[in-house]
Amino acid sequence: MSAYVQDTQFLTRRTVVLGAIIALHILIIWVLATGLAQRAIQLVAPPIKTTIVQQTKKTVKPPPPPPPQLQQQQVQVPPPVIQINVPEAAQTHAITIVKKVVRAAPPPAPVRVTPLQMMARDFPSTSSYYPDASRRLGEQGTALVKMCIGAGGRVVGEPQIERSSGSPRLDRAAIRYARATSGHFQPETRNGVPVTVCTALPIKFQLTDSF
Repeated sequence: MSAYVQDTQFLTRRTVVLGAIIALHILIIWVLATGLAQRAIQLVAPPIKTTIVQQTKKTVKPPPPPPPQLQQQQVQVPPPVIQINVPEAAQTHAITIVKKVVRAAPPPAPVRVTPLQMMARDFPSTSSYYPDASRRLGEQGTALVKMCIGAGGRVVGEPQIERSSGSPRLDRAAIRYARATSGHFQPETRNGVPVTVCTALPIKFQLTDSF
């Protein structure tokens, strides 16, 4: 009895589902037949408008022609032909002797020399430079002092003993005396021009006589 009730319920559900499917198909066919589907589509999606845009073509002017190029024509002028007629030298076998006279150079003009001179009037005395110790000890002697006299009559440089007097004290006194003679000379001249000369001056220390 229960099995029969279940079969009846199953058939009832199946019948309802089948009826719903058939009703759905009928509804779709009716919608298509009456044009409702097309109206629904128009409402949902508005109509597409198409606009034709005409593209304008721009006219591009052609570029101007390039300026004409000027070509410089070079005119070649041939160089002139110059002919120089050189006469041929006469050939000779004679020997030519050329005498060259060598003249002797003229002798140099003589040089006028005025020698170095001492001013005797103002020249210092050796007694003023005689060492007191040498006087007490009786030392005497003559020292030869080398000295240079400039154009102004003054001693140039440092005097030097060229030959000793035999006493170191007298040699030192002779050096001091030579320095003291500076400015007491007339310089040597050559052709009137004063020059510097070096000489050896003997300086004598003697107890009885002065220089």
